[in-house]
Amino acid sequence: MSLRSIFLPLLTLILFSSCSKVPISNRKQMHLLNEHDLIQMANLQYEEFMTNAEVLPSNHVQSKKIQKIGEKVQHAAESFLKKNGHSHRVDGFAWEFKTVESEVLNAWCMPGGKVCFYTGLIELADNDDQIAAVMGHEIAHAIAKHGNERMSQQLALTGIMKLSGVGQKDSTETKTAFDYVFSGSASLGMLKFSRVHETESDKLGLVFMKLAGYNPNESISFWNKMAEQGGFVPQILSTHPSDETRINDLQEFIDTELDNYVD
Repeated sequence: MSLRSIFLPLLTLILFSSCSKVPISNRKQMHLLNEHDLIQMANLQYEEFMTNAEVLPSNHVQSKKIQKIGEKVQHAAESFLKKNGHSHRVDGFAWEFKTVESEVLNAWCMPGGKVCFYTGLIELADNDDQIAAVMGHEIAHAIAKHGNERMSQQLALTGIMKLSGVGQKDSTETKTAFDYVFSGSASLGMLKFSRVHETESDKLGLVFMKLAGYNPNESISFWNKMAEQGGFVPQILSTHPSDETRINDLQEFIDTELDNYVD
């Protein structure tokens, strides 16, 4: 019997058993990796990154702002998940909200709830509502488990999944996929998600920020500001849909669907 004849049915079984649905979009996604192992990998790179980064002290005005907004959006998100039967999506999370001194216009949230904002992005925002829009979006990536999904896609796409090695945190294949998705410890902030993932995170983020008491319309203002940054594409926008499409989608969701999730 050939390896192919064994592998394909087994892969089909793995895909079937590992499928879940993303809240709100109800899109099915595959997770071939153990989420606990992925969170451990993320924590190690997060710690390495923070050791070498210029992290602002917790009593700094910008750090306190990010901590406050982050906790409000986090609690709103967890309440939403509990109400809708998705509490398992934050199992093993240990939330942290850090601010790093950098002109880079970026923010990110690793699997497991480790959040980082760069001062360049904070200073671009006009108000807390705009920061909350980014916070909700980044937290949504982790809750939607886009990192696991992207790694699973990368493993399958490159054909390096082994019958005996799927999901092993210490395998070379898994580490390679992790570095592809999260760009390695040197530049952790560049998470390579798909446009589908970005759109899902936009919608989830709008729900989370509104439930936390922030104005979702400020998300439109902020992403317009980001789109107006001339001469380069901010990292946070590099894999998003086109500016016009994205802003139109955000506005349509606010106008027609958002209230269905925040009653």
